[in-house]
Amino acid sequence: MKTIHRLVLKSYLGPMVLTFFIVMFVLMMNIVWRYIDELVGKGLGMDVILELMMYAAVTLIPMVLPLATLFAAVMTMGNMGENYELLALKSAGISLPKIMRPLIILVLFVAVGSFFVANNLVPIATKKISALLYDIRQQKQSIEFKDGLFFNGMDDISIRVDRQDPKTKLLNGVLIYDTSDPNGNMTTTLADSGYISLSDDKKYLLVTLYSGERYEQARGYKWFDNSELRQNIFDVYNMVMKVPGFDFERTDQSMFNGSQTKNVRELQAGIDSLEKISSESASASYEPLLNTFIFPFDKSLASDSIPHVDMPRAELAEKIENLPVRSKVSIYDVALNKARNSRSYYSFDEATSKEALNQLYRYKVEWHKKMSLPVSIMIFFLIGAPLGAIIRKGGLGMPVVVSVGFFVIYYIITITGEKMAREGSWDSFLGMWIATFILLPISVYLTYKATNDSNLFNAEWYLARYKKISAFFRSLFRRNALRGGLPPAGTAGSETR
Repeated sequence: MKTIHRLVLKSYLGPMVLTFFIVMFVLMMNIVWRYIDELVGKGLGMDVILELMMYAAVTLIPMVLPLATLFAAVMTMGNMGENYELLALKSAGISLPKIMRPLIILVLFVAVGSFFVANNLVPIATKKISALLYDIRQQKQSIEFKDGLFFNGMDDISIRVDRQDPKTKLLNGVLIYDTSDPNGNMTTTLADSGYISLSDDKKYLLVTLYSGERYEQARGYKWFDNSELRQNIFDVYNMVMKVPGFDFERTDQSMFNGSQTKNVRELQAGIDSLEKISSESASASYEPLLNTFIFPFDKSLASDSIPHVDMPRAELAEKIENLPVRSKVSIYDVALNKARNSRSYYSFDEATSKEALNQLYRYKVEWHKKMSLPVSIMIFFLIGAPLGAIIRKGGLGMPVVVSVGFFVIYYIITITGEKMAREGSWDSFLGMWIATFILLPISVYLTYKATNDSNLFNAEWYLARYKKISAFFRSLFRRNALRGGLPPAGTAGSETR
């Protein structure tokens, strides 16, 4: 490897790794704030939270890599331009494409690797994070008492305490309402003090109360007219209650299967089967509708006056018009019933076909999303590297502004195209590749400008071009004014004395 290639690679790898983790950290904070309400107060272990963060980080890689590639390319070429390294290399006869050659090869490997990450790792991580979030949502909050407030985190049980000692966890002024009895009986317990906690496996509620009384109200089917109330006074009362939902239980991950949890091969198989299902459901809807419900041969309607229904409509209508009133009513009732049956039958098949089409659109979107990711990474690099060579500014100033601007444009176009493709308004190929088609000419144009050392961001160059264009239009206007016999702009007409 040449020394120049090592220099360029070394200059790029550092910003690439740095920007990758910076962008990943920013997006991870978004994930944390999104699910912060579901994580706090449930007594989750650090291993569960780290597992959730790890799966979320894997699912964010397809979004992080394009932005990190663009950011690193702008920063690297900007630093080399600001330190006159690009100028020295070009003075030695090395063109910009040759300088970028090792970076293009490196980014090509990154793009290929991103496809395998999106195809193999992201579906597994998506399935695992979906199951983990479901388990977290199913778990109830840990038992935490606040002075003077009811704790209603358990089914059919409400607990209120007047004051809790923060050191000893002793509860003073305990009031417990329990309606968990399957017979409908309600129990009210009052105690001066006590301890309430969960067992180590978080499956049972351990209650120890001191100096209190317990009221049991029997509520049978005649409780409104005849109810019983029993009172028990105790010095020490111990109770063990089963409370499900506080222990963290794992759910079978096979329950969470969708378009985002499949690789390209599985998506293609799903697309083939869904296309077959949608076409079959559509044909199954129309054929019975036409042959059985709308245009049937009903022998109950056949008579001497109407031998068959295949005759011309005008002749058929004339024969029906000549029938007796009872026959007309019978025919209309049968036709109305068949129309209602056909409507209900068709609406059922239409819902099945619509669901198959929605699944088909999602599968196609995910398939094209995985295919377009490597191409988008290459395009972002071909945008970032020429921009850095043109801007010639390193650091975290101008590169951040330019990178975020291009990525926001790409993200908005991609989200819009994906939404339209999922709804079926656009073709899936167009919806997922439109951002690539828009940015590709920009990357080619910027590469051409950077190779020819064009002054793309030089304000004086644009000002000079503006002055030339404005002078051209002013001269053109003056010539047209003189030809029309009008005085030139800015001059006063002569007066005849």
